Amino acid sequence: MPRGVKFGGGFGLLAVVAILIMGGDPSQILRLLSGDASVSSRTQTRPAPRAGSPTDEGAQFVSVVLADTEDTWSALFRSYGQRYRPANLVLYMDYVQSACGLSSAATGPFYCPPDQKVYIDLGFFRQLRQFGASGDFAQAYVIGHEIAHHVQNLFGTSDQVRRMQARASSADANALSVLTELQADCFAGVWAHHAHKHRNILEPGDAEEGLRAAAAVGDDRMQQMAGRSVQPESFTHGSSQQRMHWFRTGLTSGKLEACDTFAQAGR
Repeated sequence: MPRGVKFGGGFGLLAVVAILIMGGDPSQILRLLSGDASVSSRTQTRPAPRAGSPTDEGAQFVSVVLADTEDTWSALFRSYGQRYRPANLVLYMDYVQSACGLSSAATGPFYCPPDQKVYIDLGFFRQLRQFGASGDFAQAYVIGHEIAHHVQNLFGTSDQVRRMQARASSADANALSVLTELQADCFAGVWAHHAHKHRNILEPGDAEEGLRAAAAVGDDRMQQMAGRSVQPESFTHGSSQQRMHWFRTGLTSGKLEACDTFAQAGR
């Protein structure tokens, strides 16, 4: 599996970006990543794309990014005396059956804790560009965010949050979801920080692409694009400003300790 990818303009065939998904309610774009990449469809039997086809090029792009996340998180876990267990990637079209149930493209890219897999439909980056977040690293940010949910699962954070949400009011459960998503944004920044430090993956403008992607999927932006009034109490992922702030925090600090959104929320 190739390593050492850069996310700047000269990305060749891997610049094709038809990998992830969105449809339906845009507020769910980043709901709840590197190992085998398998491809499934509505029948779960679609063969792998032919070499040279757009979906094949897109799958290569995702595989390269996932390989880099695996390298980075493996090293970070070792520095904490732990072993990183990579997530697996499932590419699919239309809908997919996971350990979390049956999901359609309308769900958005998601991580399923019970089977430790990231599920990605093959049309998302097209939609991401329509939100004003184009570029290779904008797409890499999305993958990094989903991998961050896997990291949270390995740390036990996901289970703790679900237990707290089960006892919380709807508003408090939403607030916990926001803190979880913002931490995932921060962890995505931590990945990018260390990947660049050790493999020089970022080129001029890449950080800005990631920040634009974070802003594009803020709950306030999603609600406005859907023609609705902004309702902070209904947020589940955080505002554009919050998402940019936490991604930048991880990117500049490179420290997991800087990503404790839960502690900072209590101050």
